[in-house]
Parts: sequence; structure tokens; C-alpha cells
Amino acid sequence: MDLITTRTLSKAFIEDILQKAQGYEKAARAKKNLTVLKGKTLATLFFEPSTRTQMSFQAAMLRLGGNFVGFSDPKSTSASKGETLADTIRVVEGYAHAIVMRHAVEGAPARAAELTDLPVINAGDGSNQHPSQALLDLFTLQQEKGKIDGLTVLLAGDLKYGRTVHSLMYALSHYDVDIQLFSPPSLKMPESIVNDVKERVSVKEVTDFGDADVVYATRVQRERFADAEEYQRSLYTIDEAMLSKIKSDAIILHPLPRVKEIAPEVDLDSRAKYFQQSFYGVPTRMAILETLIGASND
Repeated sequence: MDLITTRTLSKAFIEDILQKAQGYEKAARAKKNLTVLKGKTLATLFFEPSTRTQMSFQAAMLRLGGNFVGFSDPKSTSASKGETLADTIRVVEGYAHAIVMRHAVEGAPARAAELTDLPVINAGDGSNQHPSQALLDLFTLQQEKGKIDGLTVLLAGDLKYGRTVHSLMYALSHYDVDIQLFSPPSLKMPESIVNDVKERVSVKEVTDFGDADVVYATRVQRERFADAEEYQRSLYTIDEAMLSKIKSDAIILHPLPRVKEIAPEVDLDSRAKYFQQSFYGVPTRMAILETLIGASND
């Protein structure tokens, strides 16, 4: 099995991952290494920069008793010499039991999955999808709000190019939630995604954060803009003044890295849960790796 997109995931798969993540949280928090995937190796192929996703997958593999190989800079690989993605995948499949890949080209991880029988996990492809992030986001809601059903979740910022919110929209559509969209006109959620999920959940555009149980802020991605002026017009900031307009029992999330969309003083607010959210990536990705690598060797 591969993990390429949340669009095709079943609720049963999602719930299984969340249940397993719950079981792994204690070991992850204690930084304890288990033996679940002893003798297994994960290949981490990051053709784009990453801190949290790459390191949490590596930490997750170590926590499960496995090892990892890979790279974080394609300039240090034969890709810089013109090696094709197909050849890279065919080489790497001889070294590992599963592949985690981030790539600037949309569809590259899906193509990699066609080239190998190893499980392939999409760690972000362009502005398309980031499914493991969506699963850890759901786990964060479960842990920090005690539930997913019944929540009003506001997605803010770059909804056009933000692969994290694209994946999260599809994942949330399996639950009884209300989704709110807050973005500049030029960065609205793609209509195709809205149309896909609105038959299952309520989706509406809003102009403030007042009704949200969860405020999910995203970075306006400079690297996705050709026009510097359009980028500047799209910036926003959650600061101390805006906190008064957010519910007292809401939580504020962010997939990180942040730039200016969340001011540093917000970190001290009890509603700020984005660093805890980042930690939840470890038990969630432990659950994903155990499910995919374990399944591939049954």
C-alpha cells in the first residue's frame, strides 16, 4: 500500500492510523525505541527542503527500531547529474523497505509508486498533497480537543497552493465537521476540492475567526508566487490583538514553518498548539510506517 493522497483514503484507514498513533504516543514522548520494525530501512528522498516532515519520519523509524537512509539536498545526488526519477527509484528500492519522498513536481510520488512495489509515502508534491500531515493534524484535533466530530475548523492563509490544507480538507470530510475558509481572493481553496467535499461536509468562506474551534493557519508560500507584489498583498498576521477575536477554548494550529502569519507573542497563549502539533508527527508517522511496512512484509 502507498500513501499518496487523502482523497482516496477510507475513514477506516484513517481511524486505524489514529488508534495506532494513540498507542505509540507514550513511546514517542519518552523517546523510547521499540522493536516493531527492527531490521527494516526507510529511504527518505527529499528533493525539496524539509525540517519537521523529514526529521519526524526519521525519528519515527528509529522509535520503531528501524533505520533510515536518504538525502535532503538533491544537489548532493545523481539527480544533479541528470539521473531520472525512474532510475533513482529503481536504485533506491534495492536499499530500503519503504520510500518517503518530497518533490517539487506534482504527481512525482505517484509516479514513483508506479515504478516500485515498495510502499511510497508522499511527503509533499508541489502544491498538491501532503497526506501524512493531514493525518497528524487529525490526531492533534483528537488529542487537544478530545474529538473531531462536531468541530468547526477554519483554514486560513494560502488555500490555493497549500498542500497541507488540500489534504486536510479531504481528511476532514469523513467527519461531522464544519469547514470555514479564510483567505485573500487570490489564494482561495481550489473549486475542484471544495466541490469534492461539500457534499459530505459544510464548507463556507468567512471573514473572521470568531466561530472557529480550530484555527489552522498556513504560510503564504513565497516560492509559489511569480509576482512579488501579489505575495505581499496576500500576507496576514495572527497577533495579540487578533487573539481577542478567537474563542477562548479554540486551538491555533500551523503546519510550520511560519513566517509572519503568527506573531511570536502568540506562542505564550494557551491556545497555541502548533509545537505540540509538530510533536504529534512522530507517533502518527510511527503508525503510518508500521501499517505500510508491516503490511508489505506479511
